[in-house]
Amino acid sequence: MKSFNGRVAAITGAASGMGRALALALAREGCHLALADKNSQGLEQTLTLVRASTLAPVTVTTQVLDVSDRQAMQDWAARCAAEHGQVNLVFNNAGVALSSTVEGVDYADLEWIVGINFWGVVHGTKAFLPYLKASGDGHVVNTSSVFGLFAQPGMSGYNATKFAVRGFTEALRQELDLQRCGVSATCVHPGGIRTDICRSSRIDANMTGFLIHSEQQARADFEKLFITDADQAAKVILQGVRKNKRRVLIGRDAYFLDLLARCLPSAYQALVVLASKRMAPKPRRPVFETNDESRL
Repeated sequence: MKSFNGRVAAITGAASGMGRALALALAREGCHLALADKNSQGLEQTLTLVRASTLAPVTVTTQVLDVSDRQAMQDWAARCAAEHGQVNLVFNNAGVALSSTVEGVDYADLEWIVGINFWGVVHGTKAFLPYLKASGDGHVVNTSSVFGLFAQPGMSGYNATKFAVRGFTEALRQELDLQRCGVSATCVHPGGIRTDICRSSRIDANMTGFLIHSEQQARADFEKLFITDADQAAKVILQGVRKNKRRVLIGRDAYFLDLLARCLPSAYQALVVLASKRMAPKPRRPVFETNDESRL
């Protein structure tokens, strides 16, 4: 797919971050849009920005939905095809983060992140795939993470979902190559992208004193890792679609961590443990009171 002009793209997580940046970039190229997010206010803001950013006659529809809801996703896909006449691209971009130890993580939090990060991708792929095939020229773009290539402590739930998206998408791509159906797939592995994921993330209390000093400090440190802006990320993703890449890395941090995991596929874990120890809160030494007064 060398051009997006006149095509139709469905984007989840379109209320902010990479989803919004993708919508704006595609609209400027004359691509019609079907935008979805759980955040109705942010979605309306994206719609306003899209309309202001292009003079081309671009059709934009919006839908407030939860990507973890299978039926809602199937209904949305059918509605997109009916309203736009066809669908050529789906960007399964919606995602959240969760920080917790494996021992202490609550099952409800695990179900929450798996529902959005993994099942949301599965629902979006399966719901739209028949319409992409019917278009004769389609592309599935699934957002994993650099932490779908490289694991870290305190992020087991996030790592699990992003590794799962990677495996799911790579298997999908191979099947599509075998079928020669006019549809392809790309897995995206962003590093630190300046989005709203930090504000929407959940940080369990069991992380305090283990790997972080406080939730406030952890969120501040987390945002310092966001070194690539969302507009640049969208540009890299769309270039990857044009080149029909199987995997797209975004940011120098993603390239570095990918290289580290390739060169040291198991030994990198020891390096992460060492770095985590150096950065973790230091236990306070007990203070013992002394009485130096002379005894009579």
